[in-house]
Amino acid sequence: MNTGDFPGSLTTAEVETLARAAHEGQTDKAGRPYAEHLLAVAEGVRARGGDAEQIAAAWLHDSVEDDALTERRLHEAALSRRTKDIVLAVTKRAGEPPEAYAERILATPGALLVKEADLAHNADPARLAVLDEPTRRRLTAKYARMRALLGLVVPE
Repeated sequence: MNTGDFPGSLTTAEVETLARAAHEGQTDKAGRPYAEHLLAVAEGVRARGGDAEQIAAAWLHDSVEDDALTERRLHEAALSRRTKDIVLAVTKRAGEPPEAYAERILATPGALLVKEADLAHNADPARLAVLDEPTRRRLTAKYARMRALLGLVVPE
Protein backbone atom coordinates (compact mmCIF):
# COMPACT_ATOMS: atom_id res chain seq x y z
CA MET A 1 0.00 0.00 0.00
CA ASN A 2 1.51 3.31 -1.06
CA THR A 3 -1.06 5.56 0.59
CA GLY A 4 0.74 8.40 2.31
CA ASP A 5 4.02 8.01 0.43
CA PHE A 6 5.79 11.26 -0.32
CA PRO A 7 6.69 12.63 -3.76
CA GLY A 8 10.36 12.11 -4.54
CA SER A 9 10.71 9.54 -1.79
CA LEU A 10 10.82 5.78 -1.90
CA THR A 11 7.38 4.21 -1.60
CA THR A 12 6.57 2.13 1.45
CA ALA A 13 6.88 -1.00 -0.72
CA GLU A 14 10.32 0.13 -1.92
CA VAL A 15 11.43 0.80 1.66
CA GLU A 16 10.24 -2.68 2.63
CA THR A 17 12.22 -4.20 -0.25
CA LEU A 18 15.31 -2.21 0.76
CA ALA A 19 14.99 -3.29 4.40
CA ARG A 20 14.43 -6.94 3.54
CA ALA A 21 17.47 -6.91 1.24
CA ALA A 22 19.61 -5.12 3.82
CA HIS A 23 18.79 -7.75 6.47
CA GLU A 24 18.90 -10.75 4.09
CA GLY A 25 20.25 -13.80 5.89
CA GLN A 26 19.99 -12.25 9.36
CA THR A 27 18.01 -13.92 12.11
CA ASP A 28 16.67 -12.78 15.46
CA LYS A 29 17.64 -14.22 18.86
CA ALA A 30 15.18 -17.09 18.33
CA GLY A 31 16.66 -17.94 14.94
CA ARG A 32 13.70 -16.55 12.95
CA PRO A 33 14.28 -14.50 9.77
CA TYR A 34 14.90 -10.91 10.83
CA ALA A 35 12.42 -9.60 8.26
CA GLU A 36 9.62 -11.03 10.44
CA HIS A 37 10.59 -8.56 13.18
CA LEU A 38 10.72 -5.67 10.72
CA LEU A 39 7.25 -6.55 9.41
CA ALA A 40 5.86 -6.82 12.94
CA VAL A 41 7.26 -3.41 13.91
CA ALA A 42 5.98 -1.78 10.70
CA GLU A 43 2.53 -3.31 11.29
CA GLY A 44 2.69 -2.22 14.94
CA VAL A 45 3.38 1.36 13.86
CA ARG A 46 0.53 1.21 11.35
CA ALA A 47 -1.87 -0.22 13.99
CA ARG A 48 -0.89 2.58 16.40
CA GLY A 49 -1.83 5.22 13.81
CA GLY A 50 1.65 5.91 12.47
CA ASP A 51 2.09 7.72 9.19
CA ALA A 52 4.05 6.69 6.08
CA GLU A 53 7.28 8.26 7.36
CA GLN A 54 7.04 6.35 10.63
CA ILE A 55 6.20 3.11 8.83
CA ALA A 56 9.25 3.59 6.58
CA ALA A 57 11.37 4.22 9.68
CA ALA A 58 9.95 1.08 11.27
CA TRP A 59 11.13 -0.99 8.31
CA LEU A 60 14.60 0.55 8.66
CA HIS A 61 14.75 0.94 12.46
CA ASP A 62 17.57 -1.57 12.98
CA SER A 63 19.34 -1.14 9.64
CA VAL A 64 22.15 1.16 10.80
CA GLU A 65 22.50 -0.45 14.24
CA ASP A 66 22.83 -3.92 12.71
CA ASP A 67 25.25 -2.70 10.02
CA ALA A 68 22.71 -3.66 7.36
CA LEU A 69 22.95 -0.11 5.97
CA THR A 70 25.64 2.45 6.56
CA GLU A 71 24.67 5.82 7.95
CA ARG A 72 25.93 7.32 4.69
CA ARG A 73 23.65 5.05 2.63
CA LEU A 74 20.72 6.05 4.84
CA HIS A 75 21.52 9.75 4.30
CA GLU A 76 21.71 9.19 0.54
CA ALA A 77 18.44 7.26 0.35
CA ALA A 78 15.38 8.94 -1.17
CA LEU A 79 13.64 9.24 2.18
CA SER A 80 12.19 12.20 4.02
CA ARG A 81 14.38 13.99 6.54
CA ARG A 82 11.90 12.97 9.26
CA THR A 83 12.18 9.26 8.37
CA LYS A 84 15.98 9.47 8.50
CA ASP A 85 15.83 11.35 11.80
CA ILE A 86 13.58 8.69 13.32
CA VAL A 87 15.87 5.86 12.14
CA LEU A 88 18.90 7.59 13.62
CA ALA A 89 17.03 8.38 16.85
CA VAL A 90 16.19 4.71 17.46
CA THR A 91 19.70 3.55 16.49
CA LYS A 92 21.60 2.58 19.64
CA ARG A 93 25.18 3.82 19.82
CA ALA A 94 28.04 1.82 21.28
CA GLY A 95 28.52 2.58 24.97
CA GLU A 96 25.51 4.89 25.10
CA PRO A 97 23.63 4.89 28.41
CA PRO A 98 19.95 3.89 28.13
CA GLU A 99 18.95 7.28 29.56
CA ALA A 100 20.67 9.16 26.71
CA TYR A 101 19.15 6.79 24.16
CA ALA A 102 15.66 7.39 25.60
CA GLU A 103 16.20 11.17 25.66
CA ARG A 104 17.10 11.15 21.94
CA ILE A 105 14.00 9.12 21.08
CA LEU A 106 11.77 11.45 23.11
CA ALA A 107 13.35 14.51 21.47
CA THR A 108 12.75 13.25 17.91
CA PRO A 109 9.23 13.75 16.54
CA GLY A 110 7.71 10.41 15.55
CA ALA A 111 10.42 8.22 17.05
CA LEU A 112 8.56 7.21 20.21
CA LEU A 113 5.83 5.43 18.26
CA VAL A 114 8.41 3.41 16.30
CA LYS A 115 10.28 2.45 19.47
CA GLU A 116 7.01 1.56 21.20
CA ALA A 117 6.14 -0.87 18.37
CA ASP A 118 9.68 -2.28 18.46
CA LEU A 119 9.55 -2.85 22.21
CA ALA A 120 6.09 -4.41 21.96
CA HIS A 121 7.30 -6.99 19.46
CA ASN A 122 10.57 -7.62 21.28
CA ALA A 123 8.69 -8.21 24.55
CA ASP A 124 6.02 -10.43 22.99
CA PRO A 125 5.70 -13.41 25.35
CA ALA A 126 5.51 -15.82 22.40
CA ARG A 127 8.86 -14.55 21.09
CA LEU A 128 10.46 -14.61 24.52
CA ALA A 129 9.14 -18.10 25.32
CA VAL A 130 11.54 -19.76 22.87
CA LEU A 131 14.60 -18.24 24.57
CA ASP A 132 16.49 -19.77 27.49
CA GLU A 133 15.41 -18.57 30.93
CA PRO A 134 18.42 -16.30 31.70
CA THR A 135 18.11 -14.56 28.31
CA ARG A 136 14.34 -14.22 28.72
CA ARG A 137 14.74 -12.63 32.18
CA ARG A 138 17.51 -10.29 31.01
CA LEU A 139 15.57 -9.10 27.96
CA THR A 140 12.30 -8.72 29.86
CA ALA A 141 14.03 -6.46 32.40
CA LYS A 142 15.83 -4.52 29.64
CA TYR A 143 12.60 -3.86 27.72
CA ALA A 144 10.69 -2.90 30.88
CA ARG A 145 13.42 -0.43 31.84
CA MET A 146 13.35 1.19 28.41
CA ARG A 147 9.55 1.43 28.49
CA ALA A 148 9.83 3.19 31.86
CA LEU A 149 12.51 5.60 30.59
CA LEU A 150 10.25 6.44 27.64
CA GLY A 151 7.20 6.92 29.85
CA LEU A 152 5.31 4.05 28.23
CA VAL A 153 2.80 2.17 30.31
CA VAL A 154 3.76 -1.46 30.74
CA PRO A 155 0.99 -3.68 29.34
CA GLU A 156 -0.66 -5.98 31.84
